[in-house]
Amino acid sequence: MKIAPEHLRLKFPEIETELLEQISENAEVKEVHSGDVLVRTGQHLTSAMVVLRGAIKIYREGDEGGEFFLYYLQSGQACAMSMSCLRHQEQSQVMGVAVEDSEVMLIPMEKVNQWVREYRSWQEFVINTYRNRFEEVLEVLDSIAFRGMDERLEFYLKKESQKAKSKVLHISHQSIANDLNTSREVISRLLKKMEQRDLLSLQRNQIELIDL
Repeated sequence: MKIAPEHLRLKFPEIETELLEQISENAEVKEVHSGDVLVRTGQHLTSAMVVLRGAIKIYREGDEGGEFFLYYLQSGQACAMSMSCLRHQEQSQVMGVAVEDSEVMLIPMEKVNQWVREYRSWQEFVINTYRNRFEEVLEVLDSIAFRGMDERLEFYLKKESQKAKSKVLHISHQSIANDLNTSREVISRLLKKMEQRDLLSLQRNQIELIDL
């Protein structure tokens, strides 16, 4: 499926018309469902992924099957990891899973590199992609290195609320535990303590933030 240049302009107003027309001509737009795996560890990538609608979770897989959450990709954002693998022709080091029904744009590897050379606006888009995702990864690393699990959980819930644009999070304790690489029992205990402090309210597969 293709996307018209005028629709792309709404998402990427900083990119010139000529390049928007090239993106429209060369990129493939794909609709995905919540839970669909878009990128697998060890996969040889042939295109860069840009999110047009929805949200994609990017995370690392451990040797024993655990998950390590890195960041979310939302509307107008690109996956820096996939771009880096494309430029160096390396296998993917991350997993990408849709966390809601989404629409993504896939741009062929050769076009990603060509447009960096030919269009300043695309070069800036790629640079900003690297910088923004790097800053998000640094936030995650800081939370691990300098915060206890209770602080990490609070940081995580705030980020989830910002992504969802809501104080009500529809998420299970197990899902949080997976993202924070800990056990469900630890998360449930910490959430209960936060509820006792009136920071949030717990319901089945739902958390309402009150004072976070």
